Amino acid sequence: MKSVTADELLEQLEAGETVHIIDVREDEEVMYGIIPGAVHIPLGTVPVRTDELETGKSYAIICRSGRRSAQACAYLESEGFDVTNVEGGMLDWNGETITK
Repeated sequence: MKSVTADELLEQLEAGETVHIIDVREDEEVMYGIIPGAVHIPLGTVPVRTDELETGKSYAIICRSGRRSAQACAYLESEGFDVTNVEGGMLDWNGETITK
């Protein structure tokens, strides 16, 4: 499984790279802040929402600490998606967040 740290993800965003971010935290976690532009797909709904993703795109998957996002990555990889786990998750995120 591919992985990046939260700081490496932030560097990619600050460099202007296009990064498709999926946040798999629960609703009550996301209301405290989400990375701007991230799509919120709670972990339990990932299998029924894969039709919202494109197989030709790469996705960075993030959660609170990196464990649930690793689970999501394992599933999405098995379905043919190009995914990268964000190690440390939002606990290590030092970039901007917005509230929803």
